[in-house]
Amino acid sequence: MRAWVMDSYDGVEKMQMRDVPDPQPGPGQVLLRVKFAALNPADAFLARAMYPANPPLPHILGRDGVGEVVAAGSGVTNVRVGDVAGILRCEVGVSSWGTLAEKTVAPAPSVAPVPAGWKLEEMACGPLALLTAYQALTQWSDPPAPPPPGSVVLVTGASGGVGIATIYLAKSMNLTVAGLSRSGEKGAKLKQLGADFIFDPSSPEVRSEVGKALAPKKVDLVVDNVGGPFFNQLIAMLGYGGRISVVGRSAGPVPEFNTASLFFKRNRIGGVAVSDFTPEAAQAVWKDIVARLDVMHRRPVIDHVFPFAEVKQAFARLGQGPMGKIVIRVGD
Repeated sequence: MRAWVMDSYDGVEKMQMRDVPDPQPGPGQVLLRVKFAALNPADAFLARAMYPANPPLPHILGRDGVGEVVAAGSGVTNVRVGDVAGILRCEVGVSSWGTLAEKTVAPAPSVAPVPAGWKLEEMACGPLALLTAYQALTQWSDPPAPPPPGSVVLVTGASGGVGIATIYLAKSMNLTVAGLSRSGEKGAKLKQLGADFIFDPSSPEVRSEVGKALAPKKVDLVVDNVGGPFFNQLIAMLGYGGRISVVGRSAGPVPEFNTASLFFKRNRIGGVAVSDFTPEAAQAVWKDIVARLDVMHRRPVIDHVFPFAEVKQAFARLGQGPMGKIVIRVGD
């Protein structure tokens, strides 16, 4: 089969497309002929050894995808050969070979049928972003649950895959959503998708603008996809008991972080890790997510679909900050 192979940790720019042996499913696994794959920022981080996983080389990236089941190992009962299924959260593309290949092996408990009315491209790019957003919104209670209705959620990097997923799910939970985007065009689209407010993080008055627009409310929860120097501004915008769910760090490390800034408003910061979902939990959450999106008549937003030969160009587009998800057409 053809695959985009990573032979070093020198970045996605060094990947090469070449023929490799077809993978074979073991017990409890299925072999998918990949139709569409989707890119995630974590893929690019892994390719530069900036991710907790360091799989042996050669490696194939790609955590998201959808394809036809062409073989199944012993003990598989939830899908059959000929079914079309998408991959939920698992080790595909992390510790095992991923979806930037014509075929990939996935654990059978971690695949799910394409929801009714969804395009294959949407299933290919939806699960990881939506599961991440769901955890970011619900992780602050035990058991996990949405914030109280009317709570204010501030989303950084709002036009990315997780940003849009957060807007969808937050609105389904009856939350007020404020998004941050430097692009006026993207901001207008985000309002069409459900955001109540959009602010430009590059504005020198952004804190006061957020405060005036939300008054008398404060920010209850930040879903931060960006990190970097602006993180300290996010802390300053939180109300009493406010929390930050940390999803990404595309803007780099947080400089001169002052832990005392958390003291007097009892603010909390917590990382988001979809690896915490068991296969059973991921399946249950995924069903809830699909039901919520169906009620809202929403689907994942796709920025662009690239042909399989243009995976490097697709990663370049991902680095530019797309409006939604980047998808790769792998098979016919």
